[in-house]
Amino acid sequence: MSWLRALKETARSGLTVERQRLDPLVAARAALGLALVMGFSLALFGPAVAVSSAFGAFQAAIATFQRSWRPRPTLALASGASLALSTFFGYLTGAHGALFLALLLLWTFLSGLAWAAGPTAGIIASSNVAMMLVTVTLPTSVATAAGHAAMIFAGGVVQAVLVVVLPVRRWGPQRDALADALAAEADYARRLRHDPVAPFDPLPLMTARSAAAVTPGQARRRPAELHGARGLAERIRPVLASLADPAVGVPEEGPERARVRELLAAAGAVLDAAAHAIRHGEPVAIPAPAVAALRTPDTGAILTGPSRRAAVRLAALLGDVVETAEPRPETTGPPGRGPARPTRARPPLVRLAPVVAAEVRAELRRDSPVLRHAVRVSAVTATGYLLGGVLPFGHGYWAPMASVMVMRPDFSQTYARSVARFGGTLVGVALATAVVRSAHPGAYLSAGLAVVCAFGMYLLMRTGYAAGQVFVAAYVVFLLGMEGAGLTQTVRDRVTLTLLGGLLAMLAYAVYPAWETPRLRGRLADWLESVGAYAAVVTARYADPAGTGSPDVREALLNTRAARVAWQEAVERATHEPVRHRGLSHAAAEQADHALAEFGRVAMLLEAHLPERGAPRLPAAAALAESLRRATERGAREVREGGEPRWDALRETLDTWSADPPDHFLLHKGAALLLEALDEVTTSLMASTRAR
Repeated sequence: MSWLRALKETARSGLTVERQRLDPLVAARAALGLALVMGFSLALFGPAVAVSSAFGAFQAAIATFQRSWRPRPTLALASGASLALSTFFGYLTGAHGALFLALLLLWTFLSGLAWAAGPTAGIIASSNVAMMLVTVTLPTSVATAAGHAAMIFAGGVVQAVLVVVLPVRRWGPQRDALADALAAEADYARRLRHDPVAPFDPLPLMTARSAAAVTPGQARRRPAELHGARGLAERIRPVLASLADPAVGVPEEGPERARVRELLAAAGAVLDAAAHAIRHGEPVAIPAPAVAALRTPDTGAILTGPSRRAAVRLAALLGDVVETAEPRPETTGPPGRGPARPTRARPPLVRLAPVVAAEVRAELRRDSPVLRHAVRVSAVTATGYLLGGVLPFGHGYWAPMASVMVMRPDFSQTYARSVARFGGTLVGVALATAVVRSAHPGAYLSAGLAVVCAFGMYLLMRTGYAAGQVFVAAYVVFLLGMEGAGLTQTVRDRVTLTLLGGLLAMLAYAVYPAWETPRLRGRLADWLESVGAYAAVVTARYADPAGTGSPDVREALLNTRAARVAWQEAVERATHEPVRHRGLSHAAAEQADHALAEFGRVAMLLEAHLPERGAPRLPAAAALAESLRRATERGAREVREGGEPRWDALRETLDTWSADPPDHFLLHKGAALLLEALDEVTTSLMASTRAR
């Protein structure tokens, strides 16, 4: 993609306003916390302290809107505390230009590294730097700086208390994640009716798994209907695929296929009903036709063999889903199933320090996009701070504040947010400055207007960055106008400094990029290796039957899901990068994606028919498992090195089976399909190599 087209695409992405479900009650609660903090501090301490406390409450509320499964009060407290420390240390060095610049470089570098711990940590850290650039200009002594820091932390405390006192839709994010997973399974069932080998995106299941991890305090209060349904959804997916796939034994047309389509439609209806019940905390209402389709006695007469076993198992699993999804007051797990299931533990924030430190250390390498982002953002922020001080506009922090808020570790988000920041700031600053200069609002009216703007930002922040920036820019203008700061600065000055900050961010990425395109082969190799290990573990269980609950199969499945999502995210980022492909074209990436998805689907079919514990062993499966492991590990190395992956080990195993195949309805056929998918991977990579 050329630079011109890349800029056009990212600009369009940044200015897009998406239709999203709004949460006015949550936005109103956040604005109420801001109003309480501002009103109290304005009445008792004056406008300067009110501005500091407002920034603390404003930022703490933003933290509670981030996509995180931690308790919202914890996020608000962490945001308020970190911003208070940033502001206090910033003021201690603010009078010494060189010392403050060194602190700014260090603080911004650390905020860039915080992205190693996840987007929530990165966004909070970046916002802290941006707010610090404004708030350090307000205090006049060390004692008042400590008071300002205390009020900033108090703003976070107020927002945390309001989340507890005024709860809005308890466990809403966790309910949505689990409901989305069940709805994705329902959509998958319906698509299988028309496409028996339809792909399935595992991201909703991965998101639900992340949401299921809880802290000890959350585990004591979690609703019972949030127990167990995710595990059932995980087990339903291979059963659906096995029931629909012609490779298992159901012809593509005829009465058996009609019955399968009827069962798949009923499964989609049941899963949708369970998803709706969990999302809204209501009883499960299953459509009567779906109940009739699942209970009809004709299944045993029409379906036979593996398809009949899959249909019986599907009906049992759907019954478990319905039973689990029914709302109950207790939190001890589904009734009639003994004690509560063990929960996935989420460690407290304090215990995460060693984990985060290890993740940051892992990113301290030259080819790390997180390290490059940290270097870029610290250099750009320092440059913007120096230029803002030299230019004759006053309040030069608008430039570095814009830079640090828009910069992200990848190209598309940085450029899209730069355009959105400039467009939103242009509108927001123009409107707010016009109000200030025409109406000359006092401190209390300015505070009220700032709260209104904050409410608008909280309400629309998920609809698009540009829409939120209109209200953020107006909020900052009204807030500084409340204290009397910045009244001499014109719209042109603020917009020019914001444009400068955005241009610096975009220029820095062009000069010191971290392109995803050259790393696509490595991401593909990771997925190939992990999905090969999954297939090997599954086939090994045919030689050593351990039932469907084998922990090694589960671990291998989770690893391949994570590798697949990492690959897909990398491909999406690379699509908008203005660089030529280096060894892997877009067409090759798409073909390889299809091939490995098919490989994983076949492995999932094999998992769906794992023999029960104590079943007869299939010694030939052990040789297949070993050849799969060796072939995919070697193939992954060849993909990373840009060579031609070969699957000799797997091909030799199948050749030895040509005269005496294993006595299993799926194992031999599945192995052939696995090799076919790997050959397609080789074809896609070689076509890309010849095109260079």
